[in-house]
Amino acid sequence: MTSSGVQVGPAIGLDAAAVAARVADGRVNAYRADASRSAWSIVRANVFTLFNAIVFACFGILFVIGRWQDALFGFAAIGNAVIGSFQEFRAKRALDRLALLNAAQARVRRDGAEVEIPPGEVVEDDILVLRAGDQIPADAEVVTARGLQVDESMLTGESDAVDKLPGSEVLSGSIVVAGEGAARVTKVGADSYANRFADEAKKFSLMRSQLRSSIDRVLRWVSFAIAPVGILVLNAQMQVMGGWGAAFSSGRWTDAVTAAIASITAMIPLGLVLMTSIAFAVGAAKLASQQVLVNELPAVEGLARVDLSCLDKTGTLTVGDIAFDAAHELPAAGGAVDAASGWRDALAWYGAAPDANATARVLADAFPDADRLQATATIPFSSARKWSAVSEASGTWVMGAPEMVFGDAATDDTGDFGRRVTELAATGRRTLVLAHAPASLIPAEAEAETLPAGLVPVVLLTFREQIRPDAAQTLEYFRQQGVSIRIISGDNPRTVAAIAREVGLDVAEGYDARTLPTDEAELGKILDAHEVFGRVTPEQKKGMVTALQARGHTVAMTGDGVNDALAIKTADIGIAMNSGAAATKAVARLVLLDGQFSHLPAVVAQGRQVIANIERVSMLFLTKTVYATTLAVVFGALLLEFPFLPRQLSITDGLTIGIPAFFLALMPNARRYVPGFLPRSLSFAVPAGLIIATGLTTYSLLARSLEVPQQLRTGTTIILAIVGIWVLAVLSRPLNRYKVLIVGAMFVGLVIIFTVPLSTAFFDLRDPGEDAAVLLTLVAIPMIAAIEVVRFFHRRFLTRVLAAAGLDSAAAPAPTPPAITVAAVLAYVAALAATGLGLIVLLARYDVPDDDVLRVSLLGAGIALFGLMILAAAAGMRRGSGLSRLLVSVYLVIVVGLTVLVLADSRLSNLWATGVAVIGVVAIVLPWLPPASRFFSRLRDSSMTA
Repeated sequence: MTSSGVQVGPAIGLDAAAVAARVADGRVNAYRADASRSAWSIVRANVFTLFNAIVFACFGILFVIGRWQDALFGFAAIGNAVIGSFQEFRAKRALDRLALLNAAQARVRRDGAEVEIPPGEVVEDDILVLRAGDQIPADAEVVTARGLQVDESMLTGESDAVDKLPGSEVLSGSIVVAGEGAARVTKVGADSYANRFADEAKKFSLMRSQLRSSIDRVLRWVSFAIAPVGILVLNAQMQVMGGWGAAFSSGRWTDAVTAAIASITAMIPLGLVLMTSIAFAVGAAKLASQQVLVNELPAVEGLARVDLSCLDKTGTLTVGDIAFDAAHELPAAGGAVDAASGWRDALAWYGAAPDANATARVLADAFPDADRLQATATIPFSSARKWSAVSEASGTWVMGAPEMVFGDAATDDTGDFGRRVTELAATGRRTLVLAHAPASLIPAEAEAETLPAGLVPVVLLTFREQIRPDAAQTLEYFRQQGVSIRIISGDNPRTVAAIAREVGLDVAEGYDARTLPTDEAELGKILDAHEVFGRVTPEQKKGMVTALQARGHTVAMTGDGVNDALAIKTADIGIAMNSGAAATKAVARLVLLDGQFSHLPAVVAQGRQVIANIERVSMLFLTKTVYATTLAVVFGALLLEFPFLPRQLSITDGLTIGIPAFFLALMPNARRYVPGFLPRSLSFAVPAGLIIATGLTTYSLLARSLEVPQQLRTGTTIILAIVGIWVLAVLSRPLNRYKVLIVGAMFVGLVIIFTVPLSTAFFDLRDPGEDAAVLLTLVAIPMIAAIEVVRFFHRRFLTRVLAAAGLDSAAAPAPTPPAITVAAVLAYVAALAATGLGLIVLLARYDVPDDDVLRVSLLGAGIALFGLMILAAAAGMRRGSGLSRLLVSVYLVIVVGLTVLVLADSRLSNLWATGVAVIGVVAIVLPWLPPASRFFSRLRDSSMTA
């Protein structure tokens, strides 16, 4: 009886008119759990954040007080939000298209026929047809059941399958793991219990990751500091203006507010959150183009952190589709049953059974006549007990795993039966036994699902599995990358071991999971000692994943069957084959849509790119946070005028951090994962930030004697720009052509901003004067040297970390040939000499006529900046990089050309310029001559992923 009082027959279901009436009434399962994040959630994540609120509040204040020129950071924040949303929308569209093409269907009975429809088209009172592997689309009441078992763990947390009888309730989102049945839908749409949970695993959710949790921790630290530091700076600026009263009466309080806002916005690493979101989204979109559906974005990062991968054999290492191989009659058959026809009839019935699993279905072609066996009782197959049974008038047939039907006798080499089972399993073929008992099942035995007494093995059945052609290559890749492999399967351990040997694992035999301990610690020890496990139940698979996690492993689980769903859900990274059950794909974080196991290295590489690049750019953002916070505290405590306007900080934020970080975060990077992302980033950012803050404070204190407050801000901005671009160059090493283009473009951008009158007027940049220019030069050079020292010790620290992690990259580098050492040293000397010459020419601008100042300034800036570029690129020459040699040579040609212009001007020509020209020419020629030239790699062999 339905909710409307109409009787719906389970064998017939609703008719078209009844369905139409329910659709018209709105009693339809019109709930759609997006395969990706909703548009609103993307906008909310990128726009409505605490730090955006702070930034936009500051943005609004500056507009209200008429300082719109200093509100550029607000436009940058808007750009960040737009770019982040755009990238995630692109990824969302790609993933939605893939999810739509691969969405699971619901099976219902209408007008007496079974039809498959989208889950959203299920209506109230529909009759759901349930079979093993199905995910139930709506709450329903069971009307018929044959061994029906449902896993409700995704809803209730209980891992044990629940027996369902007529009258029992089944909840949407739960999974049919055994048997078959029919159920009448009772709740749909928003009324369904599972609509709060259904498809939750499919959502494009921002699950917690190491990157996100580390960044969130930094943001929390900054959020605690913003209010007190902001008040401290504001008070200091008011005191500089003569006190609060004087500042308000004179109207100069706006300058104090502007300076306080500059200090607050500089502390916030806004772009770091954006870069992480973009890197995840772009990674997911790239993988989508390779037929890898990323159900959760940080899974891209997660697989790169995996150090142990559990693989189900069937459907993962093998293609999943098996073929019947042969039936091997046993000597006992003649005395137990009509060997000529009885067992063939049983196999024909198994092949045609409505609830036949994949293995049983392949029997249909070999044994097509299924009408001769008249079943009186059945016990459906269960992956937990690994056998099924069917009774007829003459007795009972049982088909299943030999070990599960006959116990130790199936593995006892001393008996004929055990020896035959062992021989067949050792060939790598899946082996089942068909056994016969003389008595038929009574209802109590069928209900209790117990093996009948008097079973005699009649036939051993073997099935062939095809190894995936990419399996061996993929496993070899994982081994090279330090990822351990565990193959766990429900098949005979010898069969699993044989397959493992075919894919390159050096194993003698598999471990029989029936003897595994239940204690987690003991189980973990066995899992560390063995690689291949057979006869593993679904609950054991989950337990094995949990035990490995308890021993500190980051575990991936790959599978395709319903029996893998629990383990896939429990693992740190669950990976499903698209050919697998809908329930398995629902809980997986990655789905290989074309079933190509070989995509996993690309997923690992994408994850490594995300982690390594975000770590690199995080050092840029965190360095800024450290020096900005330190400056705010120091200048607030000393009651000094803050040395920047917000618009001036926008220069350094954009050209030394924001813009280059966007490109660096998306570049190839294959560095292997090492735990401890945040400590490594802070180990550079903290000392580098303190050096920058110390240098800027020193310059500000010394420059105050010059009594040029506007020029003072220009000087601090120049220092921060020079040192900031140097930090960018240092963190970009080793350089490749793309990094050179990025860093070089930022160099050019800075020269333009500090030179073009329109930009200097907008950013309020004044000529610092000769004395201040000399001072900022004397301050900037030690800061650059100190940054190099920090990076040197930071790399030593990273080397120790990598060595502790046992990675090859931590090994000592090969000795550098003397010829390359000489070439590199000469490049360093030329770089330092050129940088010094550029500063000398820049200072000479104060001794030339006004109409020649711009030309001399550009000449000096060009020589200095290209000298720094040579210094950055020369590091690669010590490793014999052909690309570094080419870059250094090109930069030296430019420097020598600019130096010739200096020598041509009698006002600028000096002995230093002559020395730079001579050293530059030698440094250009030497690396291209033997013996040095022999050691440099070819240009096309230069690494783009280091």
